[in-house]
Amino acid sequence: MAFDFQMYPTAPEFSTPAAYFSMEFALDQALKTYSGGLGFLAGSHMRSAYELKQNLVGIGILWSFGYYDQGRNEDMSMRADFRIKQYSFLQDTGLVFPINIHNAQVLVKALYLAPETFGTVPMFFLTTDIPENDYLSRTISHHLYDADTAARVAQSILLGVGGGKLLDVLGRQTEVYHLNEGHGLPLAFYLYDKHGRDLEEVKKRLVFTTHTPELAGNEEHPVKLLHKMSFFGNVPLEEVERLGLVENGNLNYTLTALRFSRIANGVSKVHGEVANEMWGHYQGICPIIAITNSQNGTYWRDKQLHAALAANDDAALLARKKELKQELFKIVADQTGTLLDPEVLTVVWARRFASYKRADLILRHFERFLEIVNSEDRPVQVIWAGKPYPKDYGAIGLFNDIIAKTKNLNNCAVVTGYELGLSAALKKGSDVWLNTPRFPREASGTSGMTAAMNASVSLSIADGWIPEFVRHGENGFIIEHTDINQPDHVKDDIEATNVLDVLQNEIVPLYYGQPEKFLEIVKTGMREVEPEFESHRMATEYYERMYNAK
Repeated sequence: MAFDFQMYPTAPEFSTPAAYFSMEFALDQALKTYSGGLGFLAGSHMRSAYELKQNLVGIGILWSFGYYDQGRNEDMSMRADFRIKQYSFLQDTGLVFPINIHNAQVLVKALYLAPETFGTVPMFFLTTDIPENDYLSRTISHHLYDADTAARVAQSILLGVGGGKLLDVLGRQTEVYHLNEGHGLPLAFYLYDKHGRDLEEVKKRLVFTTHTPELAGNEEHPVKLLHKMSFFGNVPLEEVERLGLVENGNLNYTLTALRFSRIANGVSKVHGEVANEMWGHYQGICPIIAITNSQNGTYWRDKQLHAALAANDDAALLARKKELKQELFKIVADQTGTLLDPEVLTVVWARRFASYKRADLILRHFERFLEIVNSEDRPVQVIWAGKPYPKDYGAIGLFNDIIAKTKNLNNCAVVTGYELGLSAALKKGSDVWLNTPRFPREASGTSGMTAAMNASVSLSIADGWIPEFVRHGENGFIIEHTDINQPDHVKDDIEATNVLDVLQNEIVPLYYGQPEKFLEIVKTGMREVEPEFESHRMATEYYERMYNAK
């Protein structure tokens, strides 16, 4: 007997039954099924889809160890800890079914997250970590983004094939299957086999979101390895090759998804253009449109800040902002022993920790940085946070370098544990949200949206969503980027100067010398970030432009 889950009454305009597949979901601090921005985006999508009463279910993986717990060594450097997670709020569906991985049967168990738990659409999380499986099979769902290639391939099969089969086991009629990134690509081959190996039948049902604006970041593997791992299910390797999916012996996940989908999207207007430049010359790909990522206001916005904004009560807004800064500074003091001042301009850099995001750009001209932050009459406080991939030793080294470089500065701190809870505290407690990616490598970069919702102004390279929102000096601040064809070290030198120029010559004088004008910029950002960059708009666009597209 199939598990009986009930959809809430769906709105007529969102009645098309769809399923959303994502390797990670950031839904609540208590549920460790995410690593960074992709998960934050997916979580906001699931919340807005619920609030709009869309006929959507979410499919993910229950990671036994989560991503990792970010702790500290004795010298304050970062440490990655791995602990088994337990969740009383996930319901056992009683559903256990087989899938094929590496030509062997692996059993998959499905757990259910009810809508009322966190205010999301109905969601199912898959695990292989059950006693019925051998140890190797159990480890497939242990670690999000496992560093072992075979394990990563197996995780893709679990998400794509396991998710597709779960919907069939449930007996749910699904008209649209939405792949959030290429991780769940085996779903395409599952559907291809299910629908008589007719590519057009798959294209009627599959849509795809790509998030990665550089070729090297789009996953690909030798086709022989994928075949050996049962990535293609029942589809013979000869047919995969006949479909023209193999280039130089490899299969690219993004390119293959574009060839199996009826429509795809990039996640900002800039990224939509970049994605078309990257993939548009390939034969057989679907149209790529732009649907800019966004974040759920119900979850992210501080109610008291927004009540003050709505009432046009500047005193109440400033008082609440000071409270939120003090709450953040308690976290900073608890972790680092550094006491920060709520009256001082506070800049935060916090997001998934990757080298192209350049967490240390503001430190590049270090003597000038010190001059700015240590100013006697107009000081600046800077906080960093972020989780590097646990096997990205370069990024971990950079994280630790920032700790070492700033540990003796009384107005700088690096905090660990960048998850939903800390992210919210940083956005609510910052005055300026710093974003310094190498252009054009930030596909979207949604953290600045939720910062703006909470009275923090963006100071950002004009990449991702920023060109669609920020008007310099009106609702945020732009860091001018240089010619993208320059060598990286030249770009970094010039853009590091540009960061400090805007901070020292524009933001600091406004904050201390013209506080009313600075507040007006803050309030303009708060007003204008919604509804355009609130995820109700995004979830609506997916239905109107992707799910219902004919």
